[in-house]
Parts: sequence; structure tokens; C-alpha cells
Amino acid sequence: MSSVESPPLRVVLCWHLHQPQYRDLLTGEYVLPWTYLHAIKDYLDMAVHLESNPAACAVVNFSPVLIEQIGDYSAQVSGWLQRERAIRDPLLRLLMPGGVPEDAAGRRAALQACVKAHRVHSIERFEPFQRLAGRAAQLLETGDMDAADAPFIADLAVWYHLAWLGETVRRGDPRVQDLLRREEAFSAAERRVLLEIIGEILAGLLPRYRRLMGNGQVELSISPWGHPILPLMLDFGSAREAWPDIVLPEAGEYPGGDDRAAWHLARAVQVFTQTFGVRPRGCWPSEGAVSEAALGMIDRFGFGWVATGGSVLRNSGAGESAGPHQPYRLQGRRLQCFFRDDELSDRIGFTYSTWHGDDAVSDLVRELETIDAADGAGRVVSIVLDGENAWEHYPFNAFYFLDGLYQRLADHPRLRLSTFSQCMAEDEAVRELPRLTAGSWVHGTFSTWIGEPAKNRAWEMLCEAKHVYDQVVVEGSLTEAQERAVENQLGVCEGSDWFWWFADRNPPQVVATFDALYRRHLMNLYRLLGVEAPAYLQRAFAHAHGGAELGGVMHRSGPG
Repeated sequence: MSSVESPPLRVVLCWHLHQPQYRDLLTGEYVLPWTYLHAIKDYLDMAVHLESNPAACAVVNFSPVLIEQIGDYSAQVSGWLQRERAIRDPLLRLLMPGGVPEDAAGRRAALQACVKAHRVHSIERFEPFQRLAGRAAQLLETGDMDAADAPFIADLAVWYHLAWLGETVRRGDPRVQDLLRREEAFSAAERRVLLEIIGEILAGLLPRYRRLMGNGQVELSISPWGHPILPLMLDFGSAREAWPDIVLPEAGEYPGGDDRAAWHLARAVQVFTQTFGVRPRGCWPSEGAVSEAALGMIDRFGFGWVATGGSVLRNSGAGESAGPHQPYRLQGRRLQCFFRDDELSDRIGFTYSTWHGDDAVSDLVRELETIDAADGAGRVVSIVLDGENAWEHYPFNAFYFLDGLYQRLADHPRLRLSTFSQCMAEDEAVRELPRLTAGSWVHGTFSTWIGEPAKNRAWEMLCEAKHVYDQVVVEGSLTEAQERAVENQLGVCEGSDWFWWFADRNPPQVVATFDALYRRHLMNLYRLLGVEAPAYLQRAFAHAHGGAELGGVMHRSGPG
């Protein structure tokens, strides 16, 4: 069959939206603000780009802990605006009357928080913000917190949030444009307007994606509830399939891992269905982490498809003729597997941020045209990546790149945007995969989450806590409500993000922050169980000396 006669090449853009649980479930206080900041910037922009390009479509994957945090933030802002109830995020509180801390330590923390933005694309882009951030840096260096008065910190907080707003709202909302022109000395009424804008974005975000799903532009999918690495919960030994020499935790296995993995999947389906009104058809397993056992469990929960990294397919020895541009099915399974084109996905995540938007789009389209030139049936290119962290490294939050990408692909005669479920409905040519080597989208291994001393120590602490959890639950001393709270707290501790950060290659300050947050979650678990927490949870255990590429939180899927 000639390329002229063959059907168009299907292209699936899958954006994974995820933040770990930053909220202390006992106090309700947020330790880090990244959930709401990414919501008002990246999650909003990603939805508006699709709304602005009605011929385009994509897959958007949510983690349930993110969905729940967005809902909580929306309720917080609404509660303050309507009834002046407390906001439980110290950064967001800076916009409220009286929200600037009076003590020196609180003001130092406020200054440190309000300069955590991309230097070029956020701070230096706005002259007033650059001026305020420069002064904040001087005050932090000198330690003169007496000079960090409330009006200054309030102005700094306003500009921080203005810089974090999505490019689409900054261009489209006249209230934002009025604030940008104001430059300084923002009144309480003007700060309230900014809180109203933030509240509107948060309240409308999930309904916005639900509407996009309803009109066929978006297929929504889900990850397991707390974003755990399912294969490791089921069997630490699965890590040896792609890395035979790995040093595993002394604990040997995660106790009761099968039941906990099933709990995360069941909760994910529940949260998704309550939020979007339908059951999810697809699952992006946390970090694309799969094993034959994990796929079997996902299959039993009724999912139709999963996606993972192309390196997993390569490690699985599917043969020289096997490539990632087609759907697969593991022998004996109903579940279809789509494998990420790692090279193209990493170009968007890392390479194109320094290119002109039009050049980046043209380069990606040329690569897709090259793939299309190779004849074959059932062809689909899966481009899967983080839908939040990459864009801060692009000018204008990738406004021109994303807008141009959707337009070019939607208009292209040989490239057709699709979703995984559409591909399944249209094509019966699914290649059988004799076996699957357990791994993730990062290097095709689990090395990002296990195998280093600090990561293994984190697993051992979690295993010890799980043994205590099992003992207390078996004793039957908890009420039904207490048991639900304990289950949720354990689910948070089982998340993948803590182990991600306990690597020497990561930035030391960020590792220290996540070390403290992980131990805090574990201590809260012991408190809920009514058991004294081990003394070692008072001490940091993870130390690092590196830094992620681009200074951010992402790593390439392979060497690079």
C-alpha cells in the first residue's frame, strides 16, 4: 500500500497532570503551594488551548490526589471570599488583609516563597516584579526582616501571583491587565480582585475539562489514587527485571502490597467517576510504571488501555520489527498497551523550550511526517509527558508553541490527532507482546524510586509503618471514620514522589523539603494510629548534591 493510499498517521498527545499531597491531612495546612500555582497557570492554559482549537484533541490524565487538592483549594478561596473563612496556604494568605506574618521567621519564609519563579520568563519579564524580587533577595542576604514591611511583601505576593497566572488569562482578563498596569501599592480591594480571579480559575477548572470531554476534544484518564509505583508495591523483585544488580531494601517486600495496590485503583475509579460523571477507560500508571502483575490488576479493574515508556517495550525484547508506533496486547490480556515515543516526547519536554515556537512545531511535524512515510497499518504515535513543569522554561508559558502545535496537527492532511480510546475503536490490528519487562518511562527501570540508599531507607520506613498499620487495624480499635482517615494517610505515604526526590542527583534544598514532608506524613500516620512515632522520623535521612536538567523537576526518559 502506498503512503498516499494509507490512512493518516494518528498522533496522541497525552498530558499527565499530577502533584503529590502537599496538605497536612491532620491540620489541613498546605506545606507547598505547587498545586494551586500550576492550576492557575498550566492546567488552565492547557484547557484554553484546546478550547481555542476546536479541531484538536488530546488525552489528559489526572492523578486523584491532584483532583482532590484542586477541589479543596477552590473551597478554601470561595470560603474566604464569601464568609471570610481561613485560607490554609501561607503563600495564598499573603493576598488577604492581615495575611503577612508579623514575626521575622514568617516574613523570611514569605520572601523566600515569592522569589521561586523562573528567573527569565517570570521575574525578569515584568520590571516591577524584577525590582521587588531584587529587593527581596537583598533582604534575605542581609537578614534585615524589619525592612520587609507588610506593604512590600503584599506587593511582592501580588506580582508573584500575576507572574504565575496562565498566559491565556493574562491576555484575556481585563482585571488582570488592570493589575499589571498598577505596578505597586496594591490595595486590599485589588488583592481581593486577584483572589477572585484565582478562585474563579480553581472553581471552573475541573468542569472545564469535563466539558472538553463531553464535546469529544479530550479523553480523560486516571492514575492510581496516591500515585504509587504499583509494580514495587506488588513485588520489589520486579525491579530486577530491567536492573539485575539492583540493591533492594532490607525489608524484602511491601507488606500487603496487593491489597494496597487494589485500594489505590479502586479509589482512583471512585474519585474520577464522582468528578467527571463516567468511569475512566484509560490509565497512565504512576510514572508509566508497569509489570505483568500490575497490568493484570489494572485489567481486572476494567480499564481498556494503559500507556508507558518506549524503553519498556525495548527492554521487553519484542523483536527488531517491533516499534512503539502501534498498540500492543500482552498475551492473555484484554488490556491494550500504548508505548510512548520517548524521543519526540523529550523534545517537547526539554529541547524545544529554547527554540522559536514556530521552529519547534515545524521540527516536530517533520519528524511525524518521516514516521508517516513508512507504510504500515494501525500506526499511532504516542507523545506522553508532564503537562505542567515543562512550560515554565518556554517563553510565554509555551503559548505560541502549544497554539501552533494544535493548529498545525489539526490542519495537516496526513497527521490526525486522536485519543487512545479512538485508536482502539478504529483499529483491530493489535500486536501481541509475548512478555513484558517491568519498568517505567524513566530509563525503562525503577531506578528513580528504589535502589539507592536513601530511597531504600524510605521504603524500609514505610514498610515498618505498614506493619504497625496492619496490627492496629487487625486489633479493631479504630472507628470506621478513623480507619478511613488512616487508609488515606497511608495512601499518601505510598506515593511515588517522595522516592523520586531521594536521589543524589536532585537539588539539595528541594530534597530536604521533600524529606521533611515525607517524614511529616509518616508521623501523621502514626498519630492517627495512636502509636508513638519512631525517633528516627525526627531526623533527615536524604541528602543530595545535584540538580535536575533545566533547573526543574523533570528528567529525560533516557540518557541525555
